[in-house]
Amino acid sequence: MWDWVRWGLVTASVALLVCGAWSDLARRIIPNRVSAGVAVLGLAARAMSGLPGLAGSLIVAIVMFAGLVFLHERKIMGGGDVKLATAVVLGLPVGATWLFVEATVLAGGVLALAHLVLRRVVARTPRIAEPTLRRPSSTAGRVWAVERWRISRHGPLPYGVAIGCGGALALLSGG
Repeated sequence: MWDWVRWGLVTASVALLVCGAWSDLARRIIPNRVSAGVAVLGLAARAMSGLPGLAGSLIVAIVMFAGLVFLHERKIMGGGDVKLATAVVLGLPVGATWLFVEATVLAGGVLALAHLVLRRVVARTPRIAEPTLRRPSSTAGRVWAVERWRISRHGPLPYGVAIGCGGALALLSGG
């Protein structure tokens, strides 16, 4: 029975990570309720493994939070990214944290490469004054129009997408 509960918590966490990634892509904001939900679900999952597992995850999350706040203060990471990454680590066993970090960095690299390629594509298309000039009918079309506008102005990466990918991989791999 506990395996089903655990997988339910993992599934709900992954669903929240998808929501956070989509929000970061569309609006460059990761809602606090997404990070809080991932944290609560993660703590519940870790509590099922016992007090030592929960304590280990809390310690690793505190250390990660301190390191990420350091990056945030230097404008390298956004505040929502810091909260979401810390929330993911709360739900992982200590040993799975490194998988999360590796997967997130790899996904972030792919995201950065995609943005570099898209800068060349966007540079060849007519410059848009604002993303609302031409409103595509689909949500994905609207997000793409806004993303083109952001890329043309060298806007920040939606790193919540990379955190969501790394978190989903670590959680689904048995973390």
